[in-house]
Amino acid sequence: MRFIQTSILALTWLLASCAAPSQKDESARVSALPPVQHPADNPATPQKLALGKQLFVDPRLSGSGNMACQSCHYRNLGWTDAQVLSRKDNGDLNARHTPSLYNVGYQALWYWDGRAPTLEAQILAAWKGQTGADPDKVAALLNTIPGYRSQFQAAFGTDATPALVTQALAAYLREKVSTDSPWDRYEAGDRRAVSKDAITGFALFSGKGRCVACHVPPYYGNSTFYNIGLEHGKTKPDPGRFNVTKDEADRGAFKTPSLRSVALGAPYFHDGSAATLVDAVRYMAEGGKEDPNRSVLLTPTGLTDREIAQVVAFLESLTSTERWEALPLPN
Repeated sequence: MRFIQTSILALTWLLASCAAPSQKDESARVSALPPVQHPADNPATPQKLALGKQLFVDPRLSGSGNMACQSCHYRNLGWTDAQVLSRKDNGDLNARHTPSLYNVGYQALWYWDGRAPTLEAQILAAWKGQTGADPDKVAALLNTIPGYRSQFQAAFGTDATPALVTQALAAYLREKVSTDSPWDRYEAGDRRAVSKDAITGFALFSGKGRCVACHVPPYYGNSTFYNIGLEHGKTKPDPGRFNVTKDEADRGAFKTPSLRSVALGAPYFHDGSAATLVDAVRYMAEGGKEDPNRSVLLTPTGLTDREIAQVVAFLESLTSTERWEALPLPN
């Protein structure tokens, strides 16, 4: 009988611990990143963030009514889609791998080639191109849905427009911050938060591996563009940043991504050519392909298989532990 009572108490405690974290739990969360700065013309409000969260998962925003923003960006996959190349709403294959939405609020340019100068511009382009939407028609549809109409009134003081849809989505996406990782907790003083391999991996990442030259802490990226040789030898090489700048020095160059929560987002690189994180680290450690425009920063590092595994252990320790909860769609 005592065993049964003890078991019930233990189960009760376990269920309670799985419930929403207490205020104390929330205050204990650690972030090495500064607060996201929302632009003056699109400040964040609770109403706008809640609206953007619902718009993000609503397939009614697409041309077919079947594809939501989330169709290519899943939390459990690091806000990517686990596809080498995903498909658009009309079935056409994309030319580049779906990037993570983590930490987009810290970027200076958007898309792999940096062609979008603002997050709002990137969202509008993807809304029309990726999901095949007519923004004016979608805004008109949203205004026929009482739940959405009241939310737009609460967030903006007016009915839905294409510009307001993109603003709500952008405000929500800026809040997708990869934070409270084991490595963050380790750096904050919790010496048991990570493995010895992760600690050694960070030393290699910062030293022998020279990863830190492009993946600068605490963001572990730098929003700049490098040719790492991935397009060399392809029948139709992707010009990358060259398409934007028309500068030959930028041919084959792509944006350096943040490595926070990178362990969730396989495959890797702009073409999805590295199936695993080990493959990606090994490619970089070996210096990439012999592209004539390859960055001078990318040269063989001499990392051994064991050291590559330790770098991967460090990268895995950058995985975010924030909560994410779905909201019901308005009707």
